[in-house]
Amino acid sequence: MITVNDALKALFALVSPLPSEMVPLAQANGRVLAEDVIAKRAQPPFAASAMDGYAVSGGVSSGDVLAVIGEAAAGHGFDGAVKPGQAVRIFTGAPMPEGSTRVIIQEDVTRDGDVITLGDTLDQGTHIRPAGGDFNVGDALHGPRLLKPSDVALLASMNCADVPVTRKPTIALIATGDELVMPGETPAQDQIIASNTFGLKAMFEAAGAMVRMIPIAKDTESSLGMALEMAAGNDLIVTIGGASVGDHDIVGKVAADKGLQRSFYKIAMRPGKPLMAGKIGGSVLIGLPGNPVSSMVCGEIFILPTLQKMLGLEAKPRERHTGELMQPLPANGPREHYMRARYDPFFKQVQAFERQDSSLLTVLAEANALIVRPPHDPERPAGDRVEYIVTDLP
Repeated sequence: MITVNDALKALFALVSPLPSEMVPLAQANGRVLAEDVIAKRAQPPFAASAMDGYAVSGGVSSGDVLAVIGEAAAGHGFDGAVKPGQAVRIFTGAPMPEGSTRVIIQEDVTRDGDVITLGDTLDQGTHIRPAGGDFNVGDALHGPRLLKPSDVALLASMNCADVPVTRKPTIALIATGDELVMPGETPAQDQIIASNTFGLKAMFEAAGAMVRMIPIAKDTESSLGMALEMAAGNDLIVTIGGASVGDHDIVGKVAADKGLQRSFYKIAMRPGKPLMAGKIGGSVLIGLPGNPVSSMVCGEIFILPTLQKMLGLEAKPRERHTGELMQPLPANGPREHYMRARYDPFFKQVQAFERQDSSLLTVLAEANALIVRPPHDPERPAGDRVEYIVTDLP
């Protein structure tokens, strides 16, 4: 068995960042910016008024009387120059007229026809947004970067209609086992509903992948072989179940017959010990354990970081936090343990669920964190600080 960290290093060695593609800006949110994008236009592209009021030239004082010679609005600038003794009615966002040096806010002005009188309490602000005050032509939004809505707004203001993003990784999911039937079907007395593929599909798509579910493979070499052939050509092939050492666990053998170059098998962790990975054809194959919680935990710990590297982001383990333990925990065994838990983001406290069986999806559904126990971790009293991973994707 190898450690979790060694398994992650091996997985990172199996994959590389995928090539980029251009997408319309409206489809860029949640994608990874693959390279720097350069602003084609400054923002603001001209000196603009920050307030509604009157653009004036030179020094003015309370009580001054000025002639209003025109108007400037957003999208409709004043075509002329402002001289001392003159003013232009101006609205927020409008270009500052030539010759103007400040804006007198409308609350400090009394207007009578085309004449204004400046009030007694003029503030000292110019109320001008300088050209390029936000960014200039040639400034860059740097990649790689996971784009969020505010980034999309910035790219739009930079006049970028199309954006280079990393291609989405493609994943083929293969559930294995005679005992499995799809949701909505009528199972026999000795069958169960396939759940892992649906949870993993949701997890991987939330992380930026495109996921295809291959029909369930039966516990025969021919059925699994056919499923692997159907999955060929994807960036990742993820099998679920059949990776242990039982008589019906045939994923390793069939994959080897198909040319799998195995990188590792078995991890010193729980849940998720029977994890396998390697290269098969042009794809990376990751064999997950069949227990529902084990497969989902392994998806969190191993596949999500692998997807991050494929998307061009930093290759690193899932981020760990520290929090105060709300209840005592017994000593841990020889394997790193990922315990389903609830954390309180306000009090920075975390509590493990009493039941940790790897078949309990109800517990996993209530959990929003995994407490990470090192091998041979001693008993922990309430109040100790422990490490945990947040499992709710942002």
